[in-house]
Amino acid sequence: MTSMPVPERLGFHLKRAEQALNAAKNAALRPAGLTVPQYSALLHLAQSPGISAAALARACGVTPPTMNTVLKNLQEQGLIERTPHEWHKNILETRLTAKGAQVMAAADANAVRVERGLAGAFSDEERETLIALLGRCVEHLEGARPA
Repeated sequence: MTSMPVPERLGFHLKRAEQALNAAKNAALRPAGLTVPQYSALLHLAQSPGISAAALARACGVTPPTMNTVLKNLQEQGLIERTPHEWHKNILETRLTAKGAQVMAAADANAVRVERGLAGAFSDEERETLIALLGRCVEHLEGARPA
């Protein structure tokens, strides 16, 4: 077995960056009473009203059961409403309520501050390079994943 020291493992560094970003966003979203997964769901719902829970789960990178829990919590808070699809009665369409849109706007302002702060840590050229490098990571990992 070939060993690889932890500092040489790119996955370790990617995970640390993801954890730091999630911690910063959790802190930024706390005043709006949202978690990162709840915010992510609201963000996608704002951009794609009526999206199904399954499509929302894919967009947010979580499993359908996790998304159902997120949606249940958002519905209990009065931030979303779910209604049967016009043609497919077993599919529920999900939309923001007026309260949900207000909470989303407040949360998004805080999340955008985190994103802008992070972006500000890099020059324009560094940001473009980082985005390209992360894109290559995704391309490679998705291509290398067993079918």
